[in-house]
Amino acid sequence: MTKPDPDPSQTLERLQLLLYLVPVFGFFPALWSLYLKQGSRQEKAISRLVVTLAVGWLLTFGILSAGGQLAPSLSLRLLVSSTLVTTGYFTTNLWLMIRLLRGKPVKLPGISQLSNRLP
Repeated sequence: MTKPDPDPSQTLERLQLLLYLVPVFGFFPALWSLYLKQGSRQEKAISRLVVTLAVGWLLTFGILSAGGQLAPSLSLRLLVSSTLVTTGYFTTNLWLMIRLLRGKPVKLPGISQLSNRLP
């Protein structure tokens, strides 16, 4: 027994949401969709989540990298921490992509509530 073909509009929206979840590069289309204030409710929620994750990662990465340059005695520890934060960011986005493809809700405890405060 074969599965029926999914609705083309749902397939297109799912591909668009997957594009938003691509680490680093997905930030820009997600930010653009928030700026235009258009899209479905799910698209807005995922866009807010992606922007929150990317900004949090960028700030944390920047602070740890700058600390690694400024404090020679802590340099190795801070740069390793920066690497772990980056790995976590990429892994989280991959995990959210898999959840989206499986049809499960794309939410993160704490971060989703924070991202809902964005316009």
